[in-house]
Amino acid sequence: MRHCPLAFVDDLDDPRLNDEDHHHLARVRRLRQGEEMIVADGKGRWRSAEFNGESPTPSGPIEVRDRPTPTISVGFALTKSTKPELVVQKLTELGVDRIVPFMSERSVVRWDHKKAASAHKRLSKVSHEAAMQCHQLWLPEVMPVVDFNLLIADNPDVALAEAGGDAPSLQRPFVLIGPEGGWSPEELLAVPARVALAGETVLRAETAAISAGALLGALRSGLVT
Repeated sequence: MRHCPLAFVDDLDDPRLNDEDHHHLARVRRLRQGEEMIVADGKGRWRSAEFNGESPTPSGPIEVRDRPTPTISVGFALTKSTKPELVVQKLTELGVDRIVPFMSERSVVRWDHKKAASAHKRLSKVSHEAAMQCHQLWLPEVMPVVDFNLLIADNPDVALAEAGGDAPSLQRPFVLIGPEGGWSPEELLAVPARVALAGETVLRAETAAISAGALLGALRSGLVT
């Protein structure tokens, strides 16, 4: 796949850009009429096209990139300011398949239903933009914020990021990152599996989440064993 602008569309046979993506390509990237671009469906299918305003003209066959296996997932406790956006952006770039913000017992940040819905929309947009930028053909699933207890009930094979834990492994490809204040005793008791993401250093929550994505991705791609 050539390194030219990429945009996501719903229909590869009749591709149409949304307003924001069209503005980005036309005004920010300054793509000219007839210039080469790529349209993709976010599910591994893509094709070359020529920029033609809001309706790119397909210029090549539909091709498919298989989704890497196994699925890798990172959950992170809510943090202050724009750190959740940073985490989602970088985890998307690293090829993480599922990104799950959650509220834990010691989370300082608490979102009500209205704010959680707004944040989910914003984080999904961040992921969309990051995938376009880095040519990530599989859009990750950015989940709505969930309570820790509900999260582990639905995902019994998760591991908690904690100093002194085991080395990251694809045997447990779903890692949860706790809040700055650490896991509560009850949470540690609820999930016995531990994964260490660094040596002697103590990582900030956002750094730990990005590190988890990088390590799991490197294991899956065979860059490390």
